[in-house]
Amino acid sequence: MTEPLSPPPVHPSRSPLRLIMVQAPQLPVDATDGTFYTFESSVRQAVEEAPTPSSPDVVTLVMFPEMHLFGTGDLPEKIAGEAQVAAGITLPRKGTPGGRFSQAAHGKGRANSSGPQSYAARFSQLAHELNIWLIPGTLCEKMRDKPTAIHNTAAVWSPQGKLVASYRKICPWRPYEIYTPGTTFTVFTIPGVGRVGFTICYDAWFPEITRQVAWKGAELIVNLVRTTTPDRELELTLARSNAIVNQAFIASLNAPAPRGYGKSILVGPEGEVLDQLDNDQPGIISAEIDLGHAQSIRDNGTLGLNRMWHQFRDSDPTIPLPLYEGSIRASRWPPAALGPNGEEISHIAKSATASSAKGDAEDSAVATPSAKNAVSTGKKSA
Repeated sequence: MTEPLSPPPVHPSRSPLRLIMVQAPQLPVDATDGTFYTFESSVRQAVEEAPTPSSPDVVTLVMFPEMHLFGTGDLPEKIAGEAQVAAGITLPRKGTPGGRFSQAAHGKGRANSSGPQSYAARFSQLAHELNIWLIPGTLCEKMRDKPTAIHNTAAVWSPQGKLVASYRKICPWRPYEIYTPGTTFTVFTIPGVGRVGFTICYDAWFPEITRQVAWKGAELIVNLVRTTTPDRELELTLARSNAIVNQAFIASLNAPAPRGYGKSILVGPEGEVLDQLDNDQPGIISAEIDLGHAQSIRDNGTLGLNRMWHQFRDSDPTIPLPLYEGSIRASRWPPAALGPNGEEISHIAKSATASSAKGDAEDSAVATPSAKNAVSTGKKSA
């Protein structure tokens, strides 16, 4: 007798998430404050030019491409690496504002005032002032135990100005990138909206990474990119493929010319292209999405047909995965269960151990609720 599938649950409505994906040219590593003021102007302009919101409870997430604030231009590879290491920053402890930046103390644009070392505090102030969630591209993060090495790190600040979560790129593009790989997956909660996860550029070529992020409950996966090579066309296919097989939104944001191929794309959980910039010039994708739609697709099936996250049943045998020296077990397969506000309340895994629960707690983050930021709907603008 065939085991019946359980009926899909009913999910409460959530606040819309307004994505502002800024395909902006990379800015130079700068010992002065010039780079940050250019970045700050770009953030303000993107938010101000967003059209009228669809409802007053819309929440805003603004994001920039990989290494947006740490460009090295045409510097030789060795010198470029040394410049990024020298500009590396130390992130504050998660859940804290990370200090406050005093313009009076540093002086606008004053040479050698504070540069990248002040960025964390200034991201905090900017997110708080504009009442947005802010992903300022990826950052050169200093390794605490190895001062000559850096991680390529994505981080997000909440409207309260707190650093909510960070993720270190697991797959640097070797042999060309100097970054030390990360070893953990990161998913964070936007209260009332849903769960968001990170990947960075070349990570998208490894389906195991995106699958793990989705398994941790991510309904939107932000892939920050600086692709400088013609394989950007293949990455567009990967964005749709990763969205389809994980039933998640994918926001793949690339840098434009002269340091990138552009062509940023937003994909829905059934692989549909929701919006795309079709060239290598600066531009913005602005779109409102309901992260609850991803959960609905997981429950009801892609095109009402395929429920991959419900594939395995308790009576199924364990499937060995020799490559990983692990296995697929039915009790471990379903992704994280989400509460009424889109927060992770537990992992469905029946055989979850204390150590795996600890890992989920360490690698995930939740911020306190904020006033909903009214932002506009719209397509894209150059």
